[in-house]
Amino acid sequence: MPASRPAPALSLLPRPSKVSSLGGRLTLDRETTVRALPGAEPAADLLRSLVGRAAGLPLAAAPDGRVVLALDDRLGGLGEEGYGLTVAPQALQLRAAHLTGLLRGVQTIRQLLPAEALSGGSTATGSWELPCVEITDVPDRPWRGAMLDVARRFQPIGYLRRYVDLLALHKLNVLHLHLTDDQGWRMPVDAYPRLISVGSRRARSQKGPTGPDGAHFDAVPHEGHYTKAELRGLVRYAAERGVTVVPEIEMPGHVRAALAAYPELGNHPGRELDVWTRWGVCDTILGVHEGVFDFCRAVLEEVMDVFPSPYIHIGGEECPTTEWEESPAARERAAALGLADPAALHGWFMGRVGAFLAERGRIPLGWVENGAELPPEFTVMTWRDSSHARAAARRGHQVIAAHHRATYLDYAQSGDPAEPVAQPGAPVSLHTVHGYEPAPHDWPEADRARVLGTQAQVWTEYARTPEEIEYLSYPRLCALADRSWSGGRDDWPGFVERLRHHTARLDALGVPYRPLDARSLATATYASPSPAPSGGTARPHSSPLPHHRSGEEHS
Repeated sequence: MPASRPAPALSLLPRPSKVSSLGGRLTLDRETTVRALPGAEPAADLLRSLVGRAAGLPLAAAPDGRVVLALDDRLGGLGEEGYGLTVAPQALQLRAAHLTGLLRGVQTIRQLLPAEALSGGSTATGSWELPCVEITDVPDRPWRGAMLDVARRFQPIGYLRRYVDLLALHKLNVLHLHLTDDQGWRMPVDAYPRLISVGSRRARSQKGPTGPDGAHFDAVPHEGHYTKAELRGLVRYAAERGVTVVPEIEMPGHVRAALAAYPELGNHPGRELDVWTRWGVCDTILGVHEGVFDFCRAVLEEVMDVFPSPYIHIGGEECPTTEWEESPAARERAAALGLADPAALHGWFMGRVGAFLAERGRIPLGWVENGAELPPEFTVMTWRDSSHARAAARRGHQVIAAHHRATYLDYAQSGDPAEPVAQPGAPVSLHTVHGYEPAPHDWPEADRARVLGTQAQVWTEYARTPEEIEYLSYPRLCALADRSWSGGRDDWPGFVERLRHHTARLDALGVPYRPLDARSLATATYASPSPAPSGGTARPHSSPLPHHRSGEEHS
C-alpha cells in the first residue's frame, strides 16, 4: 500500500520510510505479555507507560511474550533512531540498533492502535487490534525540534512534560527551552539568587501589539520559576521518551531581567531597572568587564550541571550595541582588543563564552543574524532569511535552519479574521510549514550535510496558556514533524489525508488545534511584509523599536 495514500489504519505521522500492509490483525489484550531482550527494557517500560496504562493493558514481562523488543547491532544501517517493526497476527517484533530507535518504534505502535487507546478512556473490551504491517523507518535529519518560550509566559513543569509527550508522539527529538529573556528569568542559579527573587517577576505585561496610540498593559503581575529538581526531572522524563532538552540562556542582549536583579552587570552599574514589561527588543545589554564573564561562567556551570545536553544555547541575537558605543569602558576594551569599533565586541563576547563551553565538552549554540557572525565552533540557528542557512553551512558551521516565515508558529495559521490574537504579520500556513526544506536538494552535498535539521518556534507574547500554545502549534507542528522526518519527499495531498485521520489522535489526547478547513488547508503563498524583520528574541515584533532602531521596518 503506497505510503502517500494510506488506509486509515496506516495513517502514520510522520510518514515512515517504508511501510507495507501484511493483511490481518493482531489483538492485544490483558493476557498479552512483553519480552524485552537485554538493553531493551527502557523501551518496554515506555510501552507500558504510554500504551498499557492508557489502553488498560498490563503488558507484563514474560520470557515467552509475543510482543518482542530487541536491540540488534546488525541493524546499524538504521542509525541512532531507525527501527524495524513487524506486526503479524500472532506476534509483534520491534528491533533497532540503538535504544532510541526502539523508543521511536513505541510511538509508531501507539499510532497503529485505535485513537481511543491513547485517551485512557473506555477499556471495557479489554482488547485492542493493530493492523498487520511491516515498517522500516529512518529519519532524514538528526535535529527535529520545537522551541518553547517560557521566559515571557511561564508554564508549569507539568505542562512541559505534556509538551514533551506530544513532541515524542510526532518523533520530534529536541525541546529547546527558552528560559531567560528581558521579561523573565526562570532557572535558579545558586550563586545569583536575585535572578529568581527579582528576575522571575514582572509587574505587568503588554496587552496585544502596539497600536497607533502606543502600548497598553494589564495590571497583573506575572511570575514563576522552576526548581533545579523540577528541571532535572524534566530532563529524565524527556530522555525516557528519546527527547533532549536544550536550555537557552540569553546573552549579551535580552538580559533585562538579569540586569534588574544585578545592575552591576550592565553598562550603567548604578542604574536601577525593572523586569521589562514590553514586547520587542530592549536596548539594555551586559557590559564587557570581567565581572560579567564571571557571571556567565557561574550561570553556565549550573546550567550544565542540570542539563546534560551536548548543546547549550546562549542566544546572541538582536543585541543593540548603543550602550557599548556610549560606554567609555566598552570603547576602551574594544580598542585594547584591536577591534574596529564597540559593535565588534559582540563576536568577541560570544566567542569567549563559546570557548568556555567548548572547554567543558559542550557545543555552543546561538542564533545568527546573517549566518556569518559567530565563531566556527558554534552550531548556529538561522532564522531571518532562508539564504543564511546556506551561508552558515559554507562557513563550515553545523546548522539548524529555522526560517521565521516557515517555522514560527506564533504567527496566525490563516487569514481568517476569527483566528485568535497572534504575532502581527502574514500568516504562516500549514502548507508553508510542510513545504519547508531546511537543506534544498539543489545545494551542494557538502553544504546539505552540515544542516542538522530544523525546529519550530513558539514565542509567547500572545500565547498565554497551554491551550493557546497548543492551538497555535497544531496541526502545523504535525507538518514540521512529517517533513523533517521524511525529508524531501513532498506529498501535500498524502499528508493532508493522513492528517485528517491523525486529528482523531489529537482529539483523544485533548489537544486543541486549528480545524482543517478551506482556510487552514489553503496552498496560497503568503508574502512576508518585511524582508528584514527585527525585534523580539530571534523573531519579528510588532512595535517600533526603542530609541536606536525606531526607524527600521518591522512586521
